[in-house]
Amino acid sequence: MLLLRSHRFLLPRCLAYSAFVSSYKSALGSRLPSLPRPHSMAKYSTSASPSPSPSRFLLRQLFEKESSTYTYLLADLAHPDKPAVLVDPVDRTVDRDISLVKELGLKLIYAMNTHVHADHVTGTGLIKKKMPEVKSVISKVSNAKADHVVEHGDKIYFGDLFLEVRATPGHTQGCVTYVTGNGPDQPYPRMAFTGDALLIHGCGRTDFQAGNSRQLYHSVHSQIFTLPKETLIYPAHDYKGFTVSTVGEEMLYNPRLTKDEEAFKSIMENLKLDYPKMMDVAVPANMVCGLQDLPTKA
Repeated sequence: MLLLRSHRFLLPRCLAYSAFVSSYKSALGSRLPSLPRPHSMAKYSTSASPSPSPSRFLLRQLFEKESSTYTYLLADLAHPDKPAVLVDPVDRTVDRDISLVKELGLKLIYAMNTHVHADHVTGTGLIKKKMPEVKSVISKVSNAKADHVVEHGDKIYFGDLFLEVRATPGHTQGCVTYVTGNGPDQPYPRMAFTGDALLIHGCGRTDFQAGNSRQLYHSVHSQIFTLPKETLIYPAHDYKGFTVSTVGEEMLYNPRLTKDEEAFKSIMENLKLDYPKMMDVAVPANMVCGLQDLPTKA
């Protein structure tokens, strides 16, 4: 079992967030090498009414408009180093992301990707050039280059908190979903950073990069829809202005994944989508962690 043990990440508390969780609960019925574990942290509440400490858990959802990509910054404000991770950074917004990390006084440790993206170049390579101490993370199955490669069941630790790696192939063969931990000392409600496997009322296409509609259907139903219904869904993209969903909402209202497997397969085979305009640039770059290993032009 591969474990990344280093630091912890955090989420701010706000009235809108609490109201969002409460409304959905009422409406729906409710492995990387081991690294040293830092000091223990105060525990989260796991009661029916979650109240994570605003001094401990930070989450920032950042947007890149050209590819409609969400990047997620997570950090542990309680730890002396204020360690942080970035999920799905984009090359165009690396300076923005690094600036935010510095403004908040955080120490960026990992730049993580949910898969080899075809619609943008990942920011991990540029981040590593500007911050050599940062380590890149991607799934082993993707066959892409990174400092650390993860597999299903691995845990990426941030102190006493962790992200669980769940293999969710189908959009691409190497897709993973990063899920916050389960337990009395883990954030509540849980959060799933689903990449392109599950979008808000949608899902990623399955017609390139060894995509497979049946595989995606089983991935979502077995690895994401089995999470608690109040689990927050944070995708890698949105094209309609949505920011977050829940497992329960997607199980009820996702127009594709609420269908049976055969109907889902038919939908995906008849989308007739255009060839991704960035694919021939993005995929080769992302196979080598962004831009860090591409030859420099004279």
